[in-house]
Amino acid sequence: MSKELVNYLKEFVTEKRYDLFNKVLDYRTRYFSVALEDIYQSQNASAVLRSADCFGVQDIHIIENRNKYNINPDVAVGSPKWLNLYTYNEKSNNTLDAINHLKKQGYRIIATTPHTNDVSLHDFDITKGKFVMLFGTEYDGVTQTVIDNADEYLRIPMYGFTESYNISVSAALVMQYLSDKIRDSKLDWHLTQKERDELMLDWILKTIKRPEELVKRFNSDKNNIE
Repeated sequence: MSKELVNYLKEFVTEKRYDLFNKVLDYRTRYFSVALEDIYQSQNASAVLRSADCFGVQDIHIIENRNKYNINPDVAVGSPKWLNLYTYNEKSNNTLDAINHLKKQGYRIIATTPHTNDVSLHDFDITKGKFVMLFGTEYDGVTQTVIDNADEYLRIPMYGFTESYNISVSAALVMQYLSDKIRDSKLDWHLTQKERDELMLDWILKTIKRPEELVKRFNSDKNNIE
């Protein structure tokens, strides 16, 4: 259904825009994702989304416990429009809810925090299966719940006096390094054809005028043919 509808609706976008969508989809991945726990500064929250779009990371998982995740449109510059954002804010322990959900999807949970059994970003093994990088709050880092339930721990090398990077900088460094690493590998990191079709449809619907009207017309024409 998505493919048929895409073929119909692509006539309502420019060839240049359609080609750009395909080019971006070539580099999109769900082999690794990012999860953000209780980020409350809107500029940091928005900068992470902007970086995710730039580095081709499609899914961002947002955990809200004490703090609501706010987006600053001036910083995000439209990036949320092209990403899939999943919010966890309905349980008593939203962090654990998110972790359990992601583990059921087959993701390895990687806590970005110094730990006894941590590994440097440059030594992280991407070949053991898809993974989620989990980042914590601006000042406290990830919670004990994350530390207790993570599968692995990752630290970003630092060589100065300051103890940690800004959260948005940390996320950008990790995404830049790992997105390059998986694309240089022989891993099957690409989206499936079904995922490509679904995202293409979503993006087209977000850019054309009167999308509901066009979808209604498509369904009507399809029913008449049948």
